[in-house]
Amino acid sequence: MRKLKNYCGIILLLFSVMALCGCATSAVSALGSNESQVKLRSIQTRAFDTTDKKKMMQTVISTMQDLDFVIDKADLMLGSVTGTKFLGYAVVTMTVIVRPRGENQLLVRANAQYGVNSVEDPATYQDFFTALEKAIFLTAQQVD
Repeated sequence: MRKLKNYCGIILLLFSVMALCGCATSAVSALGSNESQVKLRSIQTRAFDTTDKKKMMQTVISTMQDLDFVIDKADLMLGSVTGTKFLGYAVVTMTVIVRPRGENQLLVRANAQYGVNSVEDPATYQDFFTALEKAIFLTAQQVD
């Protein structure tokens, strides 16, 4: 009986140490501040001088479709659009969030993933925002 009690104590101690080590490493990686993440966020985000969220969402959807994305989900209340694009055997997923910024602007943030990896290439986001800006211009000029 005494041996069983000692084994239980050792097992409990081992599990406690493993749990604490696991928590410490995941908390650091999940909550750690990283300059590259701030830089990536700035590449992924643009402000537009409009307050018409519905029209912006429609333009985002049209732009994503023009870039060969298939729209999976769109939610006007949340201001989010998610689409997928197939490149050979790999899948690119893009989520775009539209939210107010101040009284006269909307902030648009695009987040792309290639498979399970986040896309960090600035050119990808620049291409998206260039296409979006052209679509906004054409919408403003009422050109279909």
